[in-house]
Amino acid sequence: MSKSCTVGKIINILEQWAPKKLAYDWDNVGLQIGDLSAEVNCILTTLDVNEAVVDEAIEVGAQLIIAHHPLLFKPLKQINFAEPIGRVIRKLICSNIAVYAAHTNLDIASGGVNDWLATCLKLEEVKVMLPEYEEKLYKLHVYVPNSHVDEVDLALTHLGVGQLGDYSECSFRIQGTGTFKPEQGSDPFIGQKGEKEYVEETKLEYILPEPLIKPVITKLINVHPYEEPAYDLIELANQGRVQGLGRIGKLKHPIRLGQFAEQIKNTFQLQGLRITGDPEQIVAKVAVLGGSGEKYFRQAKRLGADVYVTGDLTFHQAQDAEALGLALIDPGHYIEKVMITGLQNDLKVKLADQTLDIEIVTTEVNTDPFIYM
Repeated sequence: MSKSCTVGKIINILEQWAPKKLAYDWDNVGLQIGDLSAEVNCILTTLDVNEAVVDEAIEVGAQLIIAHHPLLFKPLKQINFAEPIGRVIRKLICSNIAVYAAHTNLDIASGGVNDWLATCLKLEEVKVMLPEYEEKLYKLHVYVPNSHVDEVDLALTHLGVGQLGDYSECSFRIQGTGTFKPEQGSDPFIGQKGEKEYVEETKLEYILPEPLIKPVITKLINVHPYEEPAYDLIELANQGRVQGLGRIGKLKHPIRLGQFAEQIKNTFQLQGLRITGDPEQIVAKVAVLGGSGEKYFRQAKRLGADVYVTGDLTFHQAQDAEALGLALIDPGHYIEKVMITGLQNDLKVKLADQTLDIEIVTTEVNTDPFIYM
């Protein structure tokens, strides 16, 4: 496995999972500082980028910082080295450290921040709370000589082709005879130039989501024995994966609100949190949205949530939710820190799939500005 690659290649892998098109238009995701062609052998994951995090990146030898909150969010009118942001930018550039922000695109993406939060809360039957996108599905037909069927199938399903709900490696196979005549300039794997060839082949059929098309076709061309593989891509009317903000699911065992709040406090190692509602009431259905999600409490209620977990709740919104009979738990904005280890674990798998063995280090800097007294 390779121990290094470029900033650009790592970003391509990350954006196949959480493409920038998922981000809201007010957001600033993507490469913030750096060179796409720069070599990377160590990545630091963090919620925020401040001077302490940059110093940490220098210390561990990271060439790329992947953050959730963008370092550059509002337009800069100047870069003053006497100001905190100016010092950070200068230190990053002088140290050849790139910064990439995966913010609302990672919130919305399947397997991103809100799914990590739902996992931490041990929710079952999890669904998207605020649908934003529905992935298009395609049917891939590819014709393979029988001698190479298993090799091609393994390569494609390894990329995620043929996933149907909780079932993986799903395909359909049809036996038949392929015909072709190699012309001048060809370099046939089977047959002779100028002579029509008949080959016993298998037609493999798979379903795949739109984001996988490019890597799958690239892999297909590389692994298929034919110089010109024959394949078809057909857009389907089937419902694809829904992506969006927030998650809603059920607890395995209903629990009192006060007990659930204590579990959240322990799970996220919080000094304190705020709740509305009767601590003795039983909660079974839970909505969660990382960051600042107070404006979506009505959607949580419409979906039948007993309690809504989100940060940065304000007084009047909390009163309105209470009047609707929806309990609230505010563990603070900083619970989004789940992305630090979540990104490390999942990105390691995705890099390994590309035969890349890049070190990924999680920050030890606490960027939460609040202290509870």
